[in-house]
Amino acid sequence: MQKLLTAEEMAEVLQVKLSTIYKWTHEGFVPHLKLGKFVRFRESEVLAWLEKRSEKGRVTRRIAVLP
Repeated sequence: MQKLLTAEEMAEVLQVKLSTIYKWTHEGFVPHLKLGKFVRFRESEVLAWLEKRSEKGRVTRRIAVLP
């Protein structure tokens, strides 16, 4: 069985406020589990969610220098 993270642990890992985690769960923005009155997060689902949301860096443009 994989580890389930609490909302407090998620806030710490993502470096956001706890209220942001609760807002995201309410909006369905972040994958989560409801266990009665508790909210938990599967570590593997959160990592996949982060990978999906990550953006690649900007491609560096090469500028031709005229002689």
